[in-house]
Amino acid sequence: MNDQHPAINDLPGAAIRAAGPADAERIAALLTDEGYPAGTSDIVVRLERFAGHDGGVIVADVDGEVVGFVAIHLIPRFEHGDQVVRILALVVDPGVRDRGIGRQLMDAVEGIGRERAAAFLEVTAGHHRPDARHLFESLGYDAGLTAYLRKRL
Repeated sequence: MNDQHPAINDLPGAAIRAAGPADAERIAALLTDEGYPAGTSDIVVRLERFAGHDGGVIVADVDGEVVGFVAIHLIPRFEHGDQVVRILALVVDPGVRDRGIGRQLMDAVEGIGRERAAAFLEVTAGHHRPDARHLFESLGYDAGLTAYLRKRL
């Protein structure tokens, strides 16, 4: 994902763009505020890991301040010859929630999915995050389609 990506640049409101190392401190603060402690250096490493053709991090920037981000990974499916876009994290600053920032970020992700001919997008939204679940369901994501099972290693 890069700053020239049309699905990222053509949105009104917040500037939706690819994240860079200069955004790491703010992304770390947003993640930490959501209960996932992270330092700036952690985020710099993660941004490097997700840079490239199969992943990315997109930020919503309002007047030079990152107010939200979404991290994605494109995953090829084995059972079909296509791929899915997996939304790994979506965080919007509580001070700007309900202003459409999450929708703008999701629109950018959906645009990337369409451009890459992905079969579908998938996201996990825990029951402890009802606002996130409401956002995804309002955008047409089906909460009853699959069961998500997890085992800690």
